[in-house]
Amino acid sequence: MMFKTGDLVIYSVHGLCVIDDICERTIHGETKTYYVLHPTNDSQLKISVPVESKKAIILKTLNKEEAEDILQLFKRPGVEWIDDVRQRNKQYSSLVKTGERRKIAMVARTLIQKDNEAKQNKKRLYDQDQKLLSNIQENLFKELASALDTSPEEIQAKVKELISQATSFTQ
Repeated sequence: MMFKTGDLVIYSVHGLCVIDDICERTIHGETKTYYVLHPTNDSQLKISVPVESKKAIILKTLNKEEAEDILQLFKRPGVEWIDDVRQRNKQYSSLVKTGERRKIAMVARTLIQKDNEAKQNKKRLYDQDQKLLSNIQENLFKELASALDTSPEEIQAKVKELISQATSFTQ
């Protein structure tokens, strides 16, 4: 899929971005077409990504219906909890790196639930879990907010409400 200048996209590393330019560059004698983009929260940062990149994932943004479907996932149980911290971080990070919002939402659902449980016990999530959750909230919640014409804070409140409703049904 070829994007065009001005498109709002999701870039796997930086989240919501705007494509500023599409140009040819020659690096090490090889000419490729590049997207030049910047994160919506940092217009100073310019990122060049080869259009044919195998590593970088650039996706079109969600539409309203897709965003609403993703939000409803927070009513369901998330991914399976993995007790081993390193294994959990590796597994959850690989799910997030796919760029598949449904999988990302399910990881977020699990981490939010575990964060809530930790707080109830006057504890906190492991730093790796907290960092991954913050990254997901920064990127996914911003994308959902954009698709639903609201703010990331409103999305966060809605997610919290959906999880709260779901957990009160299971208790």
